[in-house]
Amino acid sequence: MKAVVCETWGLPASLKVQELPDPQPGPGQVVIDVQAAGVNFPDVLIVQGKYQFKPELPFVPGSEVAGVIRSVADDVTTFKVGDKVIAFTSTGGFGQQLLAPAQALMPMPPGMDFDTAAAITLTYGTSYHAIVDRAKLEAGENMLILGAAGGVGLAAIEIGKALGARIIACASTDEKLEVCRQHGADVLINYSKQDLREAVKAATGGKGPDVIYDPVGGDYAEPAFRSIAWGGRYLVVGFANGEIPKLPLNLTLLKGASLMGVFWGEFTKRDPKGNLKNMRQVLQWLQEGKIKPLISARYALEDAWRALDDMAARRVTGKVVVLPQ
Repeated sequence: MKAVVCETWGLPASLKVQELPDPQPGPGQVVIDVQAAGVNFPDVLIVQGKYQFKPELPFVPGSEVAGVIRSVADDVTTFKVGDKVIAFTSTGGFGQQLLAPAQALMPMPPGMDFDTAAAITLTYGTSYHAIVDRAKLEAGENMLILGAAGGVGLAAIEIGKALGARIIACASTDEKLEVCRQHGADVLINYSKQDLREAVKAATGGKGPDVIYDPVGGDYAEPAFRSIAWGGRYLVVGFANGEIPKLPLNLTLLKGASLMGVFWGEFTKRDPKGNLKNMRQVLQWLQEGKIKPLISARYALEDAWRALDDMAARRVTGKVVVLPQ
C-alpha cells in the first residue's frame, strides 16, 4: 500500500509517500481500505513534534478516516468485511489502508458519503464535548466563537444553533465571515478590522458572552476574556495562532468566570461510552439537516503535505480531506 510517512520531525513539506507492507489484523483489530481521511490542526503539530504526544518515528500521520473494512481478526464480531465505517485513531490515516482496533470504529450511517464521514469525528466531537459537556450551553445564551470559519469553529456554530443559542462569530476576513453566516451565525465580527471588545459589547448590549469558544489562542484571548459575562465559561480548545496566551487570573475573579480546558482526545479514552453517546447525537443532527460539514478542498495522497501546509498557514475554511485511493 501507499502511505504518507513522517521520518523526522519537521514541516509538512518533509513528508514523503512510500510503499509499505499491507497491514494484517491482530487480535481485536481490523484493516480498513481508507476512502477519505480528515485533516486537522493537531496533524500539523504532530509531524513537527509539537503536540501533546509524540508517536515513535517513523509513522503515518492522520487520525480520522472513513472507509470499507478489508479484513478482520477472528475475534472481532462487531464488524465484518465490507462494512462502511468511521474510525478515529492517533495515527495511520494518510494511507491506503489503516490498521485499527475494532473499538475505535463506528458504522457509517446509511446514505452518508465518505468525505463527510471523514470530516465529522474530531471537529464535531471536540465542539460537542466542549459546548455540551464542559460549558453546558443553554438555549438563549450568547456564545462567542474565535476562529469561527475553521473546522471546529463551524462545528461550534452549528452545535450552538442546534441548542438554541445566539452565535457571535469572529474571523479575520469578510469572506470567512460569510461562510459563518451561511452556517447559522447571528452576529459577525471581523477582528482584523474591528475592536474586538467594543464589537462584542455592542453585540451583547454590554452584557458579554455567556460562553467563549477559543481554538485560536494568541492576542485575541485576553480581550475576549475581558468581554465575558458574569459567570461566563471560557473554553480553551487549542492554539491555532501558535501562541499560548497568558491570561491574568484576576479576570476570573472579577467576572466570576470559569476557564475550562477541552481535550477531546483524552476524553474519548477516559469516557468512550460518553463519546459514543455524543457522536450519536451529532449523527442524528446530521440526518436531520441541523449540521452540515463544509468540505472546502480535497487532496490526493501525494499532496497530503499541501493540505497540512494550508492548514498551518490558516488558508483552510471548514474541513479538507485527503483521498488516499
